[in-house]
Amino acid sequence: MTTAVLTGADSPLGVRVARLLRDPPQVTTAGGVQALPIDVVFLEETVHPAGATEADSDLPDVADVVIDLGTSDYDRRAERRESASEFVTSSLAAADRFCADQIVFVSSALVYGAAPNNPKPLTEDAVLRPDVEFVFARQLASAEELVDEWRRARPGRVTSVLRPAISLAEGDSSRLASALVSGLGRRVAEVDPPSQFLHLDDLAAAVVLAVRRRLDGVFNVAPDGWVPGERVRALSGERPRFPLPERASEVVASLRWRFQRGPLPPGLASYTREPWIVSNGRLREVGWEPTITNEQAYVEATEAPWWTMVSPKRRQELTLGISVAGALLAALIATSIGRRWWARRRRIRASTG
Repeated sequence: MTTAVLTGADSPLGVRVARLLRDPPQVTTAGGVQALPIDVVFLEETVHPAGATEADSDLPDVADVVIDLGTSDYDRRAERRESASEFVTSSLAAADRFCADQIVFVSSALVYGAAPNNPKPLTEDAVLRPDVEFVFARQLASAEELVDEWRRARPGRVTSVLRPAISLAEGDSSRLASALVSGLGRRVAEVDPPSQFLHLDDLAAAVVLAVRRRLDGVFNVAPDGWVPGERVRALSGERPRFPLPERASEVVASLRWRFQRGPLPPGLASYTREPWIVSNGRLREVGWEPTITNEQAYVEATEAPWWTMVSPKRRQELTLGISVAGALLAALIATSIGRRWWARRRRIRASTG
């Protein structure tokens, strides 16, 4: 039986991958051979795989493949203040310790970077240009280089590098994915870029395919096509907006990004402003097929805002009412300030008179 060592097994993706490896669907391959279960061994992140300790005494001596889901786990790396490029070295050490000849490494399409001149879609041959301000994306790009160095160090080694789009699932989306979703389709008076949303179930299926087919190389993972910016805006439930002068709109947009977007990691904003959609053609050629569309994944993983339940007419009435209330409030504030200024001026005149 094939033995797979899995890091990041307690993550939403890890749970799905382990389940698919142990209990494959009752289907047959093109050759008529039914997919057999794979023995999954969980490697705790607190155990250093290079040495023998009491904690890893139950681990096997030999394994066929190491599946690294932990390096790209942004939430866990941020929580522990660990570098992704440093963490991947533990997976490489595990592969050496278990004499594995394959590594399946889940990276991210973030490594391509977001730029206005990006091809639509990006293929695996595109140059990696991660945002210089987004440290995590640069760390993943460095981790991919380390994985490739491991492959070239010994003949016969195989590395499967997967670059998924934004990966979501109901109740299981990471903070990074949630931050990206919160910033897409919600800019003021600006065109939003197209986006892709991958369901974790489909990503897990891609990981398992890479193990079973011993895929060698880099593969993008994304649903077919993408969602235009205006459609993302509609799905997100476009917020009520108020007519403002152009300069005022720019100031408001700046303030929203700074104070209302929540914990956006530095450099992540560019990924909500410019396109970085990817092609899934190479992965499709080896037998992977997405089962959940971009829109379905987005809708499942996000909650509809309250204002999407309001009729367009009622929304206009609310917007008008709020605008009028805002204008009255501004007038009251201006009047109060004017009265105070006039009273102060009168007191100054009286004291000097």
